[in-house]
Formats: sequence, C-alpha cells, structure tokens
Amino acid sequence: MPEQFVIEGNHRLQGEVTVGGNKNAATKMLPACLLTDEPVILHNVPDIVDVRVTIDILRNIGAEVEMLDDHRVRVHAREINNHVLDRELCQRTRASIVFAGPMLARAGKLELVPPGGDVIGRRRLDTHLIALTKLGAQIETGSIFKMDAGSGLTGANILLDEASVTATENALMAASLAKGTTVIHNAASEPHIQNLCNMLNNMGAQIEGIGTNCLTIQGVKRLHGGEFRVEADYMEVISFVGAAVMTGGDIRIRQADPQYLDMAALVFRKLGVIWQVEGGDVIVSRGQSLVIERDLGSRIPEIKAQPWPAFPSDLMSIAVTVATQSAGTVLFHEWMYNSRFFFTDKLVGMGARIILCDPHRAVVHGPTVLRGVPNITSPDIRAGMSLLLAALGARGTTTIRNIGQIDRGYERVEEKLRGLGAQIRRETVKDA
Repeated sequence: MPEQFVIEGNHRLQGEVTVGGNKNAATKMLPACLLTDEPVILHNVPDIVDVRVTIDILRNIGAEVEMLDDHRVRVHAREINNHVLDRELCQRTRASIVFAGPMLARAGKLELVPPGGDVIGRRRLDTHLIALTKLGAQIETGSIFKMDAGSGLTGANILLDEASVTATENALMAASLAKGTTVIHNAASEPHIQNLCNMLNNMGAQIEGIGTNCLTIQGVKRLHGGEFRVEADYMEVISFVGAAVMTGGDIRIRQADPQYLDMAALVFRKLGVIWQVEGGDVIVSRGQSLVIERDLGSRIPEIKAQPWPAFPSDLMSIAVTVATQSAGTVLFHEWMYNSRFFFTDKLVGMGARIILCDPHRAVVHGPTVLRGVPNITSPDIRAGMSLLLAALGARGTTTIRNIGQIDRGYERVEEKLRGLGAQIRRETVKDA
C-alpha cells in the first residue's frame, strides 16, 4: 500500500545520528560480486529499496545472496545461470544498467530493458554502449538491449564523451577481466567510484589513477572474494546537515567519512552554513549565520553543479531548500538534468521565494517563513528529501506522499529523525 509522511514542523532537532552506507556505492559493489566465483561479504550496506532490487536481480541470475544482518550481505556468484535480467526489476532502478560490465566480463552475454530510476530529465545510455563496444561487446539496441562478448573482451583506449559515473563503473568492471590494458579518459571520480575501485583492487584487479579522471586497468584472468566496507553516504550526511539548519538544531553526524565533504563545505559556507569535523564525525551547531556570501563586487553568487570533485548535482535540491532560510539572493545552475528543479514549485507553495528562470536555473531569495501544506508529492529521491527538510522547518503540518521515492535512497529516515526530536510519522494512504 502507498505510504506518506506526516510532519509537524518547527521543532528543533538535536542529538546524534549515524548515516548509512552510500547507495550509489552499494548498488555497484553488489553487481561487482559477479566478477568472481568466490564469496564476497559487504559491510555497511544500506537497507533501502534500490539495494533490495539490486539483490533481487543478483538472485534472479543465479547468485546466492545471504543477509548476515541488517547491513551485512554475503554474495556468492558460484555460477550464473540466467543472462536475461528481469524486466520489472530493471525498470525499478537506474543501477540495473551497471550489471552490463560484470555480466559481459563473467558470462559473455546479457539482455536487459532500459533501466528506470529518478525522473530528473534525460539520462543518456550512449556512453555506456560506446565504452562497452570499444572493449569488444556487440550490442543491439531497441526495446531490449542485447549484448554479446562471447569472443571475450579486450582492453582498449576509451575516451568517454561525458564523465558519466555509471558508464565509468561499467567500463572499469568489464575491463578488470579483459585481456590487456584499458585506459579510460574523462572518467568520473566520485567517492562511490573510488570505493568500487578499491574493492576491485582488493579482489585482485589492477586499477591505477583512482580518484582521478584517467583510470588505467590492467586486465587479470580472475578475481577472488573478500570483505569490503561501503563508505558513508555523503548525500545523507548533507541531508542531516540540512535538517539541523532548517530547524535551528544541533546534530552530531557519526561515521560520516568527512574526507569527501570539502566541496560541500565550501558551497554551504556561501549559504552561511558551517560545520566542524571531529575524527569521523560532522558537527552542525545552532546559531548559523545564514547570510548569503556575495561574490566580489557585491555580485549575486552562482552555485553550479559540476562533475566531482566539484559540487555534485544530487546535492542541488538540498542546497536550494537551505537557501530559502539564508538572507540574500543566490542563483543555482543545474546544467546536467532538465527536471531537477521542477520540485521548486512545491517550495513556493510553502512560502519560499524562488524564480525558476528555465529548467536549469533557479534564483532563491531568503529568508522566508515556510508553512506546512496538506499534500505534496515526492518526485525523486533528492527532491523528496529536500521537501522533507522544508517540512521539518515549516510552521504547521505537512503531508508528503509518494515517499517510496525517499525510501529508495534513505533507510528508515523517519526513525532517525524521530531520534533527533522530529515529529514525523509514516502512515498508509487510505484513499489511494
């Protein structure tokens, strides 16, 4: 049955919270387990919808998957007995496309329908197909993608036409078992890619240039199993930063892997938000200045999404919501996805002053007092979380529907928020 969140806003949050593992890492490290016929144990795996779907795909193609506890998963792909991925499962997650690389490397063939995922604009698959074709795969496109590498994969010099995260992951996983050397130019370098690369190297792969935009992979004959940790989800870390700011609260975020937060710290400083780092924890204190930092010449600052290590697109929605509470004007520029900002009309309905200039640019002027609204819908993971943050800081009660979108990326978020003092409950939609 569909569910919704009911949030009574304007309650200051305080206390400690531990974030889950990185969704974008877990949903790639799980398919990577197909590259070996030995057992692999992953720690700190978030118990979220996208991970469950990924596990279901693994089981569907013959892998043994055992939940050792809530956040430890054992995968043993002793053999692969099905090369046709389940249509319904593929359409439930964007991560289904990342089965292409390991399946071609291990089984030599694959059939799948185009993947699903967030509706945030056009999301190209061309880069994946170009990279895999360069490695020797033969691909037929249409309503079903049919991929064949029965003759084996061979290392190649690959220049990606865009720094696609998932295309980089597909290419490096396929190249790990290819014959010869592969060089991936214009590779993406996000933390979850680094997490995946380090896992593969510990399984016996030979990947150099981790964290840079040029990866060199020397193919090996086989990989072995092992135990690996999914690092903290920096998206969830910043979400709880936003929760503290929107409610004027004090929150310590534990096990946050803060080494990946430098650019986010620079951008949020422009919004008048700062945090402290103590070991692996991030501390957000009340009393933030919340004043927009103008550019030289008193110009309106621009916050622009860019490939890592710049400010990531997935954090734009949260930054827009926080900006509604900062004094001044700021321009947000999201050039990657043409529907990322379409949720801003819901913030406007809560009282925010936002001008959507075009699908890629939004001007926010703050601060404004937000008001609870009776019925809004979560369009995607990040927008859904951003609306939840707005509801936490709003006066009155807000009901957010379609929270299955939020559940795709955040594990039991309402329980974590209640532990900090939020007035939030999950309930079944009775008139659905």
